[in-house]
This record gives sequence, C-alpha cells and structure tokens, in this order.
Amino acid sequence: MAGQQHVKKLEKSPYHLLKRAAQNAANIYMADVGKRGLTQRQFTLLTAVEANEGISQTELVSTTGIDRSTLADMISRLAAQGYLQRKRCKQDGRTNKVRLMAAGRRALASVQPGAADVDKQILASIPASKRKEFVEMLSLLAADGNGVNASPAKVAKAASRSAKPARRSMNGARKR
Repeated sequence: MAGQQHVKKLEKSPYHLLKRAAQNAANIYMADVGKRGLTQRQFTLLTAVEANEGISQTELVSTTGIDRSTLADMISRLAAQGYLQRKRCKQDGRTNKVRLMAAGRRALASVQPGAADVDKQILASIPASKRKEFVEMLSLLAADGNGVNASPAKVAKAASRSAKPARRSMNGARKR
C-alpha cells in the first residue's frame, strides 16, 4: 500500500512530471534527430548562434540554459569540427564571440526538419485547443526568476490565463 501512495504522490508532483516529460521528449529527439549526429544541446547551441551571430559565450549561457563549463567545452568541440568559430572580442579581450561556420549551417539545416517533427510529436499528446497555452506555460517555467528567457508579452499573457493570479508577500516572494 505504501508503494501505491508514493506513486500517487509522484503523479501529482510537478517536478517529477516535468522530469518524465523531459525524458520522453529527449527519447523522441534521439530516435530521429539524434541519429543524424547532433545532440539536443548541440542543436540548441547552433540554433542560438545562428539567430545571434557574434553572440558572447556569456550570453549563450543565458540564452540556452547550458551551464558555463559545459557550454565552453561544447563550443571547443564544435569549433574543432568546423561548426563554430570562437574569437576574442576586440572591445573586451575577456569575452569570446561565437559565429556559425558553413559546416555548422549545413549540419543545422540537415536536422531542422526533424527537430520540427519532434516538436509536432511532443505536442501531439496535448489537445489541439491547449497547445498554444501549453507552450506559453512552458515558457514561464523555462524563464529564470526575472523572466529573462521568456518574452515579456508571453509571460504576461500566460500569467493572465493562470487560474489563480500570483500575489507578492511582504518580502517580494510570489504566493499562490
């Protein structure tokens, strides 16, 4: 009986459910796109660089959510493969700027259709009428405490749809 109670608790745990959903999404990605040679993190990194040519490594950490040391290692490996170029910034010698090279563009272009299919497969289990709201809620969850990784319009729109509006306590923390 104790095991069943524990499972019921897990079925209601947002953290557990998000972890399971992320595992399922990763499995879908690896079954299709991953076989073509780019991991999900590599795809994320190349996509972020493509959209922001000359972005700094520090900005990439914030944009992608990949920790600093992992990101630096990934950039080194992708640069060695000819996918990325890393150069010191002329204005600030401590900052590295990252650019997408032709091989990186080709690699990214070869997996983008598969990545779009992965998104469709993931959303297929969500009722069509709730998909837009689902993505907006994920944007809220993916944003850091200051909403840096979600657009203000998306955060405001998603927050307005919440069942219970958040209010602030005396110390500024959100309460439900």
